Amino acid sequence: MNTSSPQSRRWSLRLRRALDAPTHWEFLDAPSRPLAKTIESLPLGPYRDALHGVWLGHPLHPALVQLPMGFWTSAFLLDLAPGRQRSADALVAAGLLTAGPAAVAGWVDWSRLDPPRRRTGLVHALANTGGVLLYTGSLLARCRGHRGRGRLLGLAGAAAVSAGGVLGGHLAYRQAAGPNRAAAVPRLAPPDWVELGRVEDFPAGQPVRRRAGELRVVVVRDGDRCRVLAERCTHLSGPLSEGAVADGCLRCPWHGSEFRLRDGQVVSGPATAPQPVLETRVLSGHLEVRLPGAG
Repeated sequence: MNTSSPQSRRWSLRLRRALDAPTHWEFLDAPSRPLAKTIESLPLGPYRDALHGVWLGHPLHPALVQLPMGFWTSAFLLDLAPGRQRSADALVAAGLLTAGPAAVAGWVDWSRLDPPRRRTGLVHALANTGGVLLYTGSLLARCRGHRGRGRLLGLAGAAAVSAGGVLGGHLAYRQAAGPNRAAAVPRLAPPDWVELGRVEDFPAGQPVRRRAGELRVVVVRDGDRCRVLAERCTHLSGPLSEGAVADGCLRCPWHGSEFRLRDGQVVSGPATAPQPVLETRVLSGHLEVRLPGAG
């Protein structure tokens, strides 16, 4: 039973509409496109995947932002305690130092988003940038002995990064910019063997889309074997059946994530979660698949 008042429901609806609004601001595409291309062109090499969080198994940016947010929250509390001003100043400085790596990881992730999510991400980044500038002003004021001004600027910075954090959470969870898009595969994959067709129907080295029960899959004939993976990329649901096969890997056509055909592991991001692989067998020349470990 919903016990919330009509007024609180209206307030909640207005808040959700405000958080969704940036996805419709097409004017943000003008700065977003060249900025995303610039970030994509940076010679980051293997550090790009490290910043995406491929090594961690999920995006790195949300973990990194805990550091500046934690430092700044602690600084706010120490500002309220007598005799702890120097500690508060040190925490403001620590927050500024750790904000840089978090921002870099966030921008690298942002550059691989689709336009609606990029718009929300840009507003999120602008709010956080405003917060960083306010905290920079706060630290300068503290160093010059203007403690009252430093506290006020710190409070304004906390409000800015909090707003950015709320929008970032909306982007990650409501708009699903970071979750594993294939998490539901174990519930959709058939527990019993399902036929996909004759082995000879699948050209060697070419991805072919099929359906196994409720699950769309991509089949790649790899030598004497057929590899079968979930068809939608774990990053942003790109159609892997339209991708390319090279060196034992399948490349997503949307953002370039590469998955090893043998076990679905991520070879190159921005995807951080492996691509689910189905168990296969061949009976009388027909390829069959099922959920791994279902037998």
